[in-house]
Amino acid sequence: MSKNEVNIKNKRARFEYQLDEVFTAGMVLSGTEIKSIRNGKASILEAYCIVESGQVFIRNMHVSPYENGSFYNHMARSDRKLLLNKKEIKKLEKWLKTKGNTIVPLKLFLSEKGWLKLEMATGVGKKLHDKRHDLKAKDDRREMDRAMKK
Repeated sequence: MSKNEVNIKNKRARFEYQLDEVFTAGMVLSGTEIKSIRNGKASILEAYCIVESGQVFIRNMHVSPYENGSFYNHMARSDRKLLLNKKEIKKLEKWLKTKGNTIVPLKLFLSEKGWLKLEMATGVGKKLHDKRHDLKAKDDRREMDRAMKK
């Protein structure tokens, strides 16, 4: 992985949630946070997004403290503001009003201009039988691929 490449994914998101609409948002970060994320020291596995007073935040995202940071270093698990336009925020706020709906972070990446972006999706948690169905379909595809190669 090169110095300017960030690719932090939430691999469990598609397995745990039935995803609907995908959004891309910028993120407000401090200097030590972006340096730590560029080093790949972040996790969005347990993170989720909330809408609070007309603003969207990502909660429970872990960004390890920067090794060379002094007392200016950031908190590892603080709420970080996401940058979306008002229309998208209203849409997300409306989505969250229904019980069981959530906003799941999918991946962190750098844009062409070098800005850190978060890809997130609206989703509903899957039931156990849905997860089993997905696993069975995955196994069936694997078996078919093996049969085709022989």
